[in-house]
Amino acid sequence: MPLSSQDLLDRWIALAGPGAAQLGAGIIARYAEPHRHYHTVEHLRAMFTAIDELAAEAADIDAVRYAAFFHDAIYAVDRADNEERSADLARDVLESLDAAPELVDEVVRLVLLTRGHDTEAGDANGAVLCDADLVVLAGDPATYAAYAAAVRTEYGHVPDDLFRAGRAAVLRALANQPVLYRTPAARSRYEQRARANLSAELAALTEPGAADVGQP
Repeated sequence: MPLSSQDLLDRWIALAGPGAAQLGAGIIARYAEPHRHYHTVEHLRAMFTAIDELAAEAADIDAVRYAAFFHDAIYAVDRADNEERSADLARDVLESLDAAPELVDEVVRLVLLTRGHDTEAGDANGAVLCDADLVVLAGDPATYAAYAAAVRTEYGHVPDDLFRAGRAAVLRALANQPVLYRTPAARSRYEQRARANLSAELAALTEPGAADVGQP
């Protein structure tokens, strides 16, 4: 069953304590900003469902869950520094909660990692967070189509030809990676379906006269 907004808030309270409930509600509310179409509360819910499935693979699951809350907390389609600004917000909020410095540093590192999903070998926390962020690539056809359409809507100001070229470049970069998912569990569950989805969208984007299809 999909997580509700209350479920998300309960998870925040479990991490940060009941005294931080208002802060958590404010962070979750950012994902409902009207300019968002993919980077939404629904995306956050899907991430937490995947993190639950992969939790045993993390070294510090609390750091991963905090990073999920913050990873798209600041998002504007016309800016290239969303992850940096979100990481700054994470540091400010966690320091205001007197979180341990090592936890703060790890959450900041993880948020920044979602910019390129370029995890290093042995980075268990990074692998879980990035796999959860990319789980949308392995959706069923209807779910993937909705994701692609939402991405296109977020980039509605970009002309069709430029969008198709840019989106195709993003998908090729993903498809050319040796593996999309770093944790064994995610690779087993999602890799094959995600690659099929990427191939299908790339074909739709690059065929002559292709219609628009919807950046993880």
